Amino acid sequence: FCPHSAAVATPRTENWGNPHVTKLAFTVKFAHNRDIVDHPGSDPSRGFAFWKNTMATIPLTVRGAERLQAELQRLKHVDRPAVINAIAEARSHGDLSENAEYDAARERQGFIEGRIAELDGTLSNAQLIEPSTIEAGGRVVFGATIEIEDLESGTKVTYQIVGDVEADIRSNLISVSSPVARALIGKYEGDVVEVKAPSGAREYEIISIKYL
Repeated sequence: FCPHSAAVATPRTENWGNPHVTKLAFTVKFAHNRDIVDHPGSDPSRGFAFWKNTMATIPLTVRGAERLQAELQRLKHVDRPAVINAIAEARSHGDLSENAEYDAARERQGFIEGRIAELDGTLSNAQLIEPSTIEAGGRVVFGATIEIEDLESGTKVTYQIVGDVEADIRSNLISVSSPVARALIGKYEGDVVEVKAPSGAREYEIISIKYL
């Protein structure tokens, strides 16, 4: 994470619950020279305060940010040196115009450098949310883990609402901008929501809401 960026609390409206914004309390407590925003005594369903930067802030859960940080460190300290060595080795074989190993290594280097730039930009502009500290009054908010039941099939599934860049449907992590998350935000246990999907509208009942 960028160690030189300052955190400045400013209110901003986000469509993650009630659109009425209240000023939130902030607590800085992150080991990677970045800011975790804690909001004790506040209702995060009313909005989040964001620190200002040159780019738009990107909401992430703490666990999601840690996964991205681990990937960034691996790319910088393992994958990048390895591909540099591979390029040097390929160069030593002579004519580069017909050197498949060199072309493959250069292509791999381009991917690695692009991903490093992407992760650096994401993490340096991240708004970190620790779900276990949220006081949402029982509402579905960013970071919440929700069990829902398909009212037609009776199938139950549990999702956590996370940032776009950390979403992974295989791990039941859904983006805050997804249709399911948009339908759930601001709702309570027992509420029934309708989600419009390509296959048609489906109704889900909220079985439980947890902040883990």
